[in-house]
Amino acid sequence: QVQLVESGGGSVQAGGSLRLSCAASAYAYSALYMAWFRQASGKEREAVAAINTFGMTSYADHVKGRFTISRDNAKSTLYLQLNSLKSDDTATYYCAADSVDWGLLARYRYWGQGTQVTVSS
Repeated sequence: QVQLVESGGGSVQAGGSLRLSCAASAYAYSALYMAWFRQASGKEREAVAAINTFGMTSYADHVKGRFTISRDNAKSTLYLQLNSLKSDDTATYYCAADSVDWGLLARYRYWGQGTQVTVSS
């Protein structure tokens, strides 16, 4: 069983930055494929970024160059650095994990409860 707990959300002005964290409770965190998703009010959940067990990353086009996903296997923690935030980035951000597949289109088995990011213009 994998438990994921996100933190680091908050309110920020457009152009600002935040760093989200996702602490994982897992026997073999380094073997998990990880990802960040987000869901804005009234919209479908969308993939933002993913990272595999080798550190290879993948980003949605609309966050490339602004967001950075990373992982610290020693701390069993996933991060998402959000820079140059826009009002369109306002959403609940979720981390996800899976042991079989990775990428923006993968189906992740384990999910956190989410952390809210609000960007004001």
